[in-house]
Amino acid sequence: MTRSVRDAALMLDVMSGIDERDSTTADRPPTELAKTVERPIEGLRVGIPRQYMSDANDSEVNAAVNAAADAYRALGATIVSVELPLTDVGISTYYVIAPAEASSNLARYDGIRYGHRAQLQPGEDLFTLYARSRSEGFGPEVQRRIMLGTYMLSSGYYDAYYKRALQVRRRIKQEFDQAFSACDVLLGPTAPTPAFGFGANSDPLAMYLCDVYTVNTNIAGICGVSIPAGFAERNGKQLPVGVQLQANAFEEDR
Repeated sequence: MTRSVRDAALMLDVMSGIDERDSTTADRPPTELAKTVERPIEGLRVGIPRQYMSDANDSEVNAAVNAAADAYRALGATIVSVELPLTDVGISTYYVIAPAEASSNLARYDGIRYGHRAQLQPGEDLFTLYARSRSEGFGPEVQRRIMLGTYMLSSGYYDAYYKRALQVRRRIKQEFDQAFSACDVLLGPTAPTPAFGFGANSDPLAMYLCDVYTVNTNIAGICGVSIPAGFAERNGKQLPVGVQLQANAFEEDR
């Protein structure tokens, strides 16, 4: 969202703190990250989860993470290895919880009280208004998640999927807490592959799987930032490669 660390810090400083119009914001004072962006990192413990450096990653991705680790080491940081055994189950956990919450949250968008309102023809009923408003107002990905989430919350599947996903989320959070007891921040790839070329991939499942290293940031409720780390050539095009840093909840100043 920004071109520099300083700009990202300034943006987060503006967004942080309590929003009087949003009851879901955390009851914490605004951050002052812009004052700390040039703080030396000597002595910082940087953990690299073993599961993040998978052989299934493209070689350029692992090389970018190793290059970043070398750069941090040269600046005085200590590189340590940590374990996050549940990394691979984050995708399935996230795509149960997130669509379920989206389905519940977006149910209010009926074209009357909230959201886009479609045009009705004479004689058409209220349910037609609901269906048309939601079809016109939500794109394909949002509709896909609403349908998936509604299924997860339906009778007979709530306990089988959603409730179990919440239990796994708690385990994932515990793993991150244990990892952060051994390091200050985590370093890893943003995705196992370089970014897709524009319009090159229309398979939702393939795109979901590229979130394997980032969805657990949301599941565990921790901090995460993706950083450009170079390019990889694919079919004559230079596609960006990213690395990410993760810190424990409300520890953006790390």
